[in-house]
Amino acid sequence: MFPQSKGDVMILCFDIGNTDIYGGVCQGRDLILEFRKSSHEPPSADEFGVFVLQILASKKVSIESLQAVAIASVVPDCNRIVAEACEKYLGIKPLLLQAGVKTGLKIRTNNPAEVGADRIANAIAAVELFPQIDRVVVDMGTATTFCAINRNDEYLGGVIAAGMSLSMHALAKNTAKLPFVDLVSRKECLGKTTVESIQSGLYFGHMGLLRVVVDRLQEDVFDGRKPVVIATGGHARYFKNEKLITDYIPDLVLRGLCRAVELNS
Repeated sequence: MFPQSKGDVMILCFDIGNTDIYGGVCQGRDLILEFRKSSHEPPSADEFGVFVLQILASKKVSIESLQAVAIASVVPDCNRIVAEACEKYLGIKPLLLQAGVKTGLKIRTNNPAEVGADRIANAIAAVELFPQIDRVVVDMGTATTFCAINRNDEYLGGVIAAGMSLSMHALAKNTAKLPFVDLVSRKECLGKTTVESIQSGLYFGHMGLLRVVVDRLQEDVFDGRKPVVIATGGHARYFKNEKLITDYIPDLVLRGLCRAVELNS
């Protein structure tokens, strides 16, 4: 459980990813509203502004109640659209999580500016949720990313791999007979049909990825200390009950953005 911030400040947050724009409103440390919109075909600023107003109205969240807006984006072309929509329709200039913004982290990579804003937001939330302990954040979306943050709040780097859905689409599009399949949590590894076999390959292949990467990070960067493993992202739900995962927090990035606003206010 996240600690409560001073007051119940309402913050609108956007995580702009390669597949969709994930948004939400935090009140204190409670997420009172969340929504998604495809980012494959970026809307105009006016279209997005009207969309946000409709979402807020449907949940009875007034514009006047919003104190801030924050954006984490890995799609530069969408940044201007979302920022312009917020300024025009909400009257708020958003905080864009980027180099120069206070995060509470010490970025120890060779080029801190190239670390994805979504990964930084996840790390900010992980540090607040699990203080003074080594952490690995696994974000399972279009890509599956691992971020290593040590007990001294140093962001050490990470690992990036193709996500489950991306891998499935690559199989279907680059073979003659393998179909698109639904992603599932598999109990049995052996598939009895082509669909089951693909699903097992995706699920247990990713399980192996999780296990090996976490084990290597434990030895390589945490001096053998066992880190907490925090899973987030759209595909993390398939692994939330696995013993390897310490905690499953689907809205981790939004909570990190809320904390970033506090740090920069």
